[in-house]
Amino acid sequence: MATTRYFDEQVLRKRPYLSVELCRAVLAAPIRREMQDDGRIRHWGRITLPDEPATRILRVVTLEDGETIHNAFLDRGFREDTP
Repeated sequence: MATTRYFDEQVLRKRPYLSVELCRAVLAAPIRREMQDDGRIRHWGRITLPDEPATRILRVVTLEDGETIHNAFLDRGFREDTP
């Protein structure tokens, strides 16, 4: 799975709790997927971080191809009942 330079150099550095494997898990089984105006695709999924008992929501943003990871972060404002 490909990643952008931004993801490799900025996102992983700023968010050490993230890994490409966690992002792959979200892309493999998203609970929601949405197209942005710029063509990028948002994917939301449940993850469990090491040493944390509760699941969290991770938003992964891919390029237009739906596979190249560009950004990822914990989405504290995600609501499953809101489209």
